[in-house]
Formats: sequence, structure tokens, C-alpha cells
Amino acid sequence: MCVGQLGSLLPHVVVPSILAAFLIPEWHLSGAQAGLLAGSGAAGYMLTVPVLATLTDRIDARKILIAGSAVSALGTLLFGLFATGLWSGALFNAIAGIGFAGAYMPGLKALTDRLAPGDSSRAITFYTSSFSFGVGLSFLVSQLVAEAWGWRAAFLVTALGPLVMLSVCFLLQPVTPKPAQGRLLDFAPVFRNTSAMGFVLGYGAHCFELYGIRTWLVAFWTFVAARNSDGSILTPVVVSVLFSVLAMPASILGNECAIRFGRHRAITAVMFSSAVVALLIGAFADKSPWLLLPLILAYAITVPADSGALTSGMTMAADPKYRGATMAVHSTVGFSLSALGAWALGVALDAAGGPSSASAWTAAFIVLAVGILLGPLALYWSRRTTVQA
Repeated sequence: MCVGQLGSLLPHVVVPSILAAFLIPEWHLSGAQAGLLAGSGAAGYMLTVPVLATLTDRIDARKILIAGSAVSALGTLLFGLFATGLWSGALFNAIAGIGFAGAYMPGLKALTDRLAPGDSSRAITFYTSSFSFGVGLSFLVSQLVAEAWGWRAAFLVTALGPLVMLSVCFLLQPVTPKPAQGRLLDFAPVFRNTSAMGFVLGYGAHCFELYGIRTWLVAFWTFVAARNSDGSILTPVVVSVLFSVLAMPASILGNECAIRFGRHRAITAVMFSSAVVALLIGAFADKSPWLLLPLILAYAITVPADSGALTSGMTMAADPKYRGATMAVHSTVGFSLSALGAWALGVALDAAGGPSSASAWTAAFIVLAVGILLGPLALYWSRRTTVQA
């Protein structure tokens, strides 16, 4: 399933990867428009994942995974062939996002349905952390193909990725979930589970920060490289891939710390650390790349370090009868705030002088820091409410 997910994720960040070098100048996009384009995939995901993930409580998640992988490949292919501007690009990116809604959380459900009884925390964390490795692969392939053969070729090549997950699906043994009770989209039992909702809301803050920096990292390092001639080896390709590859071990280690020291305590410490690093990057946005690189690499660790702990915490806190519905809420909240994060950073950049201004990047990283600090508040509310109950 982890290998299949690498294929599913190959198209995942094609738009952010080529945004600064190709789409913004060719389509004359503002920061807000660029953020809207990048966030359209998360928006498509958000609109469909409540139904698709909840269906996994009623039918074998493998069937949804097959359909989602096919639609993801189709949306990516359509973007490469027919996108001509903001709105057509947003439409095709949203279709790819709809497909990914049938691939990520249903994939997690397909995995957990086939695990032996017991603590599945580590298996879930390997699956969620392979997300970051897949994103790094997407950054690498997208930028190299776009530079060699043009940005449309980047979409055509990465559209082949979801076919890997299709192959994995056909190797999985069928599993029929226990019959679910109640209405399909009845999320009331999920919202009443404050222990799970703390992790869900914390995941939303995490996704705001994560997708905000993933969308704008290439553009930020393009700005840094343009201002400094002494860091030529530190290209946006190198930095974006390093940022993503570090996320996988960071997520695994973050979950191990959560198991050892307590989930809420470990996640809260990571989120506060991430806010501090974001503020430091913003403060030194106009400095040498050799000063910024250690901060970016530290951020590459703090941003994803809470991901596996949040998702495995949600899964274990969920009522087994409503695990698919809980995953649906978890993913809906996360990707809603992912779309908001991409757009909010674009708005901040526009308001503070544009992507060529150091003060604009300072404002953008302040937005990221404020966003992640909402996570500890959610966990505090969850812990306090659960204790009172």
C-alpha cells in the first residue's frame, strides 16, 4: 500500500512545482489566483471525501480506491492536454483532487481493514509518512520533466503514477466490512467523540501549514536564489525534494515520540517548535541561502512530525463502527484547511508587496505560524472536554 501510494502521489504537487516558473508568468496570475489554482485540488478532495470515505464503512474500500485512482489519472491528463488558464486549470485540478479523495483515506481504510487486531499505530504512520516521500518524488519528477520538455509534459508523465495503485488494488484480497447502521452521512457520532475531534482539528491546523508551505516553497526558494548568487547549487528542485524527503522519517519519529511521551504532549511540542521556525524563516527571508537552508531543513522536520501521530491518534480514538466516517471528517477538515492555506499565503504575499518582496515572505511565514498554533488549542480543548466528561 505504501508503494501504491507513491504512485498515487506522483501527480500531487505538479501544480505547485511548476507554478512559479511556468504558470504564473504564462497565465499572468496574482498570488491569490495562484493560491486558488493550487488549492483547487484540495477543494475537489474536500467536497467528495465525506461520501467516499464514509462509504468504506459499507463496501470494500478497495473498490473506491480503484475508481479514485482512475479519476486522479484522468484529471491530471486533462490538465496537461487542455488547461489554458486559471479556471480550466482549476477545474482539471479539482477533478484530480476528487480522484485523490477516493485514493488516500480509502487507501488507509483498505489497509487498516486488512491489519491484524491490535495497535496499528506504526502501520498507519508508515502509510501516512510515505505520503511525504511521494510528495518529494512528485516535486522531483514534475520539475525535471517540465524543465526538459515543458510543463504540459509534467502532467502527462505524472498521470501514469496512479496506475501503480491500480495494480496494487488488484493484488489485495477482498474484505467486506461489517454492516453499518444509520444514515450514510450521519456524522453526529463523530462530532460527539471529542477525543477523536481533537486530533481532527489538530490535523486541520497541520494541513493549513503543510499545504501552505508545499504550495509556495518553490516560489520562495526561487525568490531566495534570485537574490543570491552564492547558492547556485541550492536550486528550487533540490530544496523542495529535500524538504519532502525529510518528512517521512520526521513523521515516523514524531509518532514514536507520541507513543513514548504521550500523544498530546508530543504533538503540542512539535507544533510550537514549527511556529518558532516559521517565524525565524520569515525574519531572515532576505538573507543568504546558507543561513536559510538550515532553517528550511528544520522546518522540513517540524512541519510533518505531527502528521502520523495525529492520524494514528484519530484512528485509535474513533469508534470502530464509525471509523470510515471519522476518517471522512478528518480528511475533510484537513483538506479544507489545505486549500485555505494555499490561498491565504497568496493573499498575504499580494497584500505585502508580492512574491519578489522580502516583507511579503515575512508576512507569509507569520500566517503559517499563526495557523499551526491553532493545533495546540484544539488538543487542549479535546483533553479538557474529555476529562470533564
